[in-house]
Amino acid sequence: MLRYLTAGESHGKAIIAILEGMPAGLRIDSAKINSELKRRQAGFGRGKRMQIEKDSAQVISGLKNNITLGSPVTLLIQNKDASIEKLHKVLCPRPGHADLAGLLKYGFSDIREVLERASARSTAATVAIGAVCKIFLDGFGINVSSRVLSVGGEIDGQAIKGAIKEAIKNKDTLGGIFEVTAKNVPVGLGSYVQPDRRLDGKLAQGVMSIPGIKAVEVGLGFGYAQRLGSETHDAIYYSKDKWFTRESNNAGGIEGGISNGEDIILRACMKPICTLMQPLDSVNILNKKASKAAVERSDTCVVEAAGVVAEAAVNYCLAEAMLEKFGGDNLEDIKRALLYYKKRIKLS
Repeated sequence: MLRYLTAGESHGKAIIAILEGMPAGLRIDSAKINSELKRRQAGFGRGKRMQIEKDSAQVISGLKNNITLGSPVTLLIQNKDASIEKLHKVLCPRPGHADLAGLLKYGFSDIREVLERASARSTAATVAIGAVCKIFLDGFGINVSSRVLSVGGEIDGQAIKGAIKEAIKNKDTLGGIFEVTAKNVPVGLGSYVQPDRRLDGKLAQGVMSIPGIKAVEVGLGFGYAQRLGSETHDAIYYSKDKWFTRESNNAGGIEGGISNGEDIILRACMKPICTLMQPLDSVNILNKKASKAAVERSDTCVVEAAGVVAEAAVNYCLAEAMLEKFGGDNLEDIKRALLYYKKRIKLS
């Protein structure tokens, strides 16, 4: 069973991730992990924090000679800005953020104690974990990628950049839509036998758990609501040389909670960043008087980066599903199990 735990605050000493269940025998290249972390920090519209932090993960357990031992893999990403104890109190919650709900839930008197963990800085851990899972999936030819589809309603690259520039000028923020595609995923990952084992449910949860994501769709998604069944479902064909094939992929590679061998396609909507340089109305949590929401160092647009984080979430979910289906404690055992499975279903 694959599982993970993350820890760390935005301005704490470090971000930490522990990944348990990765089989023994996988060679880990730290440069590949750091390359993914660098991608997370890129994209037009990022803020000043990206100029401070040059994220680099140190693997501090679970490896010997860069090869997994089957024990938990621990990744440490140190923060250069570790000023959590010195930062000012935050008293006016930002609409759209965890500020007010978190404050009331945990009984704090300083929103700082909420936002330090609720911050999207935690996604550095998600990306580090996803990078390890990506290395695992690479060994099976499974590739996950993402692309920006729109920002602020614009779909052209130059128009998107112009919209972001305008938002910066107006001290505002922008959200958008990105797409994640997983290629070469074998048939049979996930299951219909229990709700929590459905692959589309796991993928949706993984992507939806990314801070700022407000909607997720698989394949045609909301487009199903506007068409007849005869216009949407992917007809099935068979030939000896091509096996089972489809001419369309409206299902997005998943039917009945199970991967069907087509590309897995997900799209997600990232809301505009909550921190505004011209803040919205709020209330001071101490005196309950009307005020303006707090202003923290932030970004203008992170849709591209959100896509990178979503890739990581999908990499983790697919690695988990692979281990559930073909699981073993040793990488070679898993590879043999997959080969046997492919031979069996080819005969069906």
